[in-house]
Amino acid sequence: MKEVINETFGKVIKQLREERGLSQQELADYAELDRSYISDMERGRYNPTLHTIYKLAEILKVKPSEILQKVDKLLKL
Repeated sequence: MKEVINETFGKVIKQLREERGLSQQELADYAELDRSYISDMERGRYNPTLHTIYKLAEILKVKPSEILQKVDKLLKL
C-alpha cells in the first residue's frame, strides 16, 4: 500500500506542477530541492516529509490538505 500511496502522491504533484506550467527544475529551485528528487517523488520513489509537502503546497498555491484530498480521491478512500 505504501508504494501505491507514494505513486499517487507523485501523480498529484506532477499534475499540479504541470497545471501551473512549472518544469521539474523550476519546482525544485523554488522548493530548494534537487530536480532528481522531484522526478523520483513524482514517480513514487520517495515519501516526502511534512516540511516538503508544506513547501510544495505553498509553491503550487494549494493547501497541503488539498493535495492529500486529491490523493484520497484517486485512491478512493
